[in-house]
Amino acid sequence: MPTGVHLRDARQQLFDAAERVLLRDGPNGLTSRAVTDEAGCAKGVLHRHFADFDAFLAELVLDRAAQLETQAQALRETVGTGTVADNLTGALTSLFGPVPVAIIPLITFRDELRARLRQVKPGGGIAILSQVTSAVSAYLTDERAIGRISADADIDSLTLSLVGGGHLLFADRDPGPPDPATIHNLVTTILADVTHRRSR
Repeated sequence: MPTGVHLRDARQQLFDAAERVLLRDGPNGLTSRAVTDEAGCAKGVLHRHFADFDAFLAELVLDRAAQLETQAQALRETVGTGTVADNLTGALTSLFGPVPVAIIPLITFRDELRARLRQVKPGGGIAILSQVTSAVSAYLTDERAIGRISADADIDSLTLSLVGGGHLLFADRDPGPPDPATIHNLVTTILADVTHRRSR
């Protein structure tokens, strides 16, 4: 009796299967059996590539967190163009996409996963949120350097407000993500005292 299909790139296919389960069933539905069933393979395939399920989840989180670097770089490339508020509105929408937002509660719910992530990299215990924070902070710092944000702006406080507020808006995706106007209003309110009206 066949035990499942052969996976050419088993790690990536297992990650993709886990992502689909997470988006469909939430953190509570993400089990090793659910992942291998979704991938169409035997349960032993997962354990051949990972020491245990928490090791698999840690690698999944780090893989998806690394993908945020593309969005972070895209945000840095908008420095000096458009408006600061528009750039951040678009960036928060990308950075808090469905997969990152689904992963955050997974990390929150699993103590062992957080511990594994901390062992692998500094700040790993809040992976995803730390990537978003770094991206927003770097962008604001660059905009301040060219004078589109006030020289005395507190970048750390602005970043925490934008990331924390953005996460709250995106955390409940039922019936869907917040509309762009809501995100833009959050951003403009937070930046009201530090952006120059001439930003274009």
